[in-house]
Amino acid sequence: MQHDEDETLIRSIDAEHARIAAAQRRMLRLVAQADRRKSWVDVGARDTAHWLSMRYGVSYWKAQRWIAAAHALEALPRVSDALASGELHMDKAVELTRFATPENESRLLIWAGGVSCGAIRRKADVATRRTRDDLVDVERSRALTWWTFDEGRRFGMQGELPSTQGAVVAKAIERLAKDLPVMPDEEGPAGTEARRADALVALCSTGGRPGDEPDRATVIVHARLEGPDGEVGACEIEDGPAIDPDAARRLACNARRQTVVEDDSGLPVRLGRVTREPPAWMVRHLKYRDGECRFPGCGSKRFTQAHHIVWWEQGGRTDLENLVLVCTFHHRLVHEYGWRVRREEDGTVSWCRREGEPYRAGPPPPKQRLIAS
Repeated sequence: MQHDEDETLIRSIDAEHARIAAAQRRMLRLVAQADRRKSWVDVGARDTAHWLSMRYGVSYWKAQRWIAAAHALEALPRVSDALASGELHMDKAVELTRFATPENESRLLIWAGGVSCGAIRRKADVATRRTRDDLVDVERSRALTWWTFDEGRRFGMQGELPSTQGAVVAKAIERLAKDLPVMPDEEGPAGTEARRADALVALCSTGGRPGDEPDRATVIVHARLEGPDGEVGACEIEDGPAIDPDAARRLACNARRQTVVEDDSGLPVRLGRVTREPPAWMVRHLKYRDGECRFPGCGSKRFTQAHHIVWWEQGGRTDLENLVLVCTFHHRLVHEYGWRVRREEDGTVSWCRREGEPYRAGPPPPKQRLIAS
């Protein structure tokens, strides 16, 4: 009797697993579609994986694997069918898509059915590992030069290294560049090169030690009054480039800045107070208190900055009650893309889109079903 009940229970679990697997296959089809359409734009994310991670609470690494598998399954009909039927678990399917081809997927499915998911992952790691050709040692040709141009506004650099050393440099920059937030207006190849440049600056700023803070100097910003209401308009950094007012406000959050407000003729009207970043002890406590970027679901612990909830120029104080930890991506969303953040009385942090709509990272809660009396 108990044996029959156990068999019935197991068949019920199998049926549920099959339904879940079918739903997962449908979800991956939608993920591929969302990735092609870039549905993550304007919802507080930097790419599709970031959006999936925040919305559904999965790791960024797993979200990346989901996206890659979603596209790969479109060319692997047998693996796709095996997942949809429940014959193949989601984790195994994701790993198989890393190295399966239309020519070998049938054979791999038979093999995958008799091994663990870890075995499939190890085979995928080996199959996708890049090999490097042995090249002639050119140690003596290494060189690094730099110069300034465009009247001192730009900095140029050129280097030549043996390929083995160059691979180390490139890998470090690429690894860091992948972690850097991608801004909505810096997509595509041009954005990739910009992120590499940002990664190089980040490496040099920390001296190769992640715990170090970059040195900051006082930045003088000249702002012109424009319009009948005397609003701050064009800004430029002293001995530097022109910047927009939003960038100047963001600079005030994490740099030492002094603003000189000028009239149309360039004569100083008033001298703004010097703004300072929070002291080291306050930053340490802020990182301890907030732990990670406080944008809902982001979770980034790298490239984080202290943001003044009430902006400095609006009278906001540099104290813990007025500070919130954000990553550089979401910091720019506030200052340059119109998003707003505030701290509630209970200590929670709320975000609003630039249109004023409250932002929620995850899907809306399920509607409560009416229970018949």
